[in-house]
Amino acid sequence: MLDIKFIRENTKKVQSSAEAKGYHINLSELLERDEARRELQREVDAIRERRNAIAAKMKGGKPEQNLIDEGKQVKIELAEREQYLTSAESELNELINKVPNIIFDDVPLGGEEDSVEIKAWGDKREGATIDHLDFAEQKGWVDFERGAKVAGAKFYFLKNGAVQLEQAVINYAIDKLIDKGFNLMTVPNMVSGRVAAGAGFAPKSDKESNEYFIENEDLMMIGTAEAPLTGYHADEILAEKDLPLLYAGLSPCYRKEAGTYGKHTRGLFRVHQFNKLEMYAFCLPEQSRDIHDKILAIEEEIWQELGVPYHVINIAAGDLGAPAAKKFDIEYWSPIDDSYRELTSCSNCTDFQASSLNIRVRRDNGAIETVHTLNGTAVSLARTLVALIENYGQADGSFVVPEKLRPYLGNRQTL
Repeated sequence: MLDIKFIRENTKKVQSSAEAKGYHINLSELLERDEARRELQREVDAIRERRNAIAAKMKGGKPEQNLIDEGKQVKIELAEREQYLTSAESELNELINKVPNIIFDDVPLGGEEDSVEIKAWGDKREGATIDHLDFAEQKGWVDFERGAKVAGAKFYFLKNGAVQLEQAVINYAIDKLIDKGFNLMTVPNMVSGRVAAGAGFAPKSDKESNEYFIENEDLMMIGTAEAPLTGYHADEILAEKDLPLLYAGLSPCYRKEAGTYGKHTRGLFRVHQFNKLEMYAFCLPEQSRDIHDKILAIEEEIWQELGVPYHVINIAAGDLGAPAAKKFDIEYWSPIDDSYRELTSCSNCTDFQASSLNIRVRRDNGAIETVHTLNGTAVSLARTLVALIENYGQADGSFVVPEKLRPYLGNRQTL
């Protein structure tokens, strides 16, 4: 969430940034509620001063009855005004939580189609005929029919060589991130409503929510390790000398994929459950732009080493989520579609998530401020399998193992 002081001092910038993201917010109402809350806070502070003054007079002997009566009346007034203040703060926070993070100046304006390619790598094959789902089914690598029987549409069993390939990709990526200084961890597969909201995920009440919620529990199934990793340092004050902190979270992910039908839904590209290795960083504000570039560079290094052609796009404002100030996507070249398809992303969320979850840093000079957070996909399975099959599946039904993965598959050249 944005700091209310920042909103007061940068109203026009906050409003224009929200509009660029496609959010319809009423900052006038928010600021009116803020002023009402501040007035209530002043009243409460004044009553507390009166209470303390009365308490001081009542020390050292038997107090007069009028002082006792005044103390009782002040106690009643204070309880009433504190209740109003609590309600006002809750209503204000509800409005603030609807305000998205501001965008960086170099974020393109417009919708999804206005995102800008900033680089490309690899030779694009065209006119390929190996569809990943047909290929995987013929090899006995995936079973959607029985997945649907067990759990419903878009659930699946991954089998045999596909399981081995997935594990090879994960182990390769784990080694890569450890070498880059990331601390590896598995994470809780559920998070509380507070952590989910703090990370920027839509609440249970939002019909557009893409997450699964546990009935009668304050718990959400994670759609990415980003959510629990964001909450890892909630309500903590970190030391400046320890930043940046780099984490790699390995987890299954669960998504409804609401509203995505028609957008590359065949086979493994969009499914309700998949495994993912996520990068996450807590850092000083002045470090976040460089770390964003570092995360992107790691993502690029992975796909270059796996030999999958791609391009990088600077995501347009209208396609950014609430927490992101800027986001890069890597889209791989699909020789089946003769077009680019989304593969990974990485976002700089500045202090938006950390402010919501009270994650701060104590500077060496003693000053305390909010940290910045960033996240990025190392590898997302099963989408990675789609890209690999499309690029390495052979007409004779064999799969050529990318060289970087061979050490993780007993040095086998084919599957």
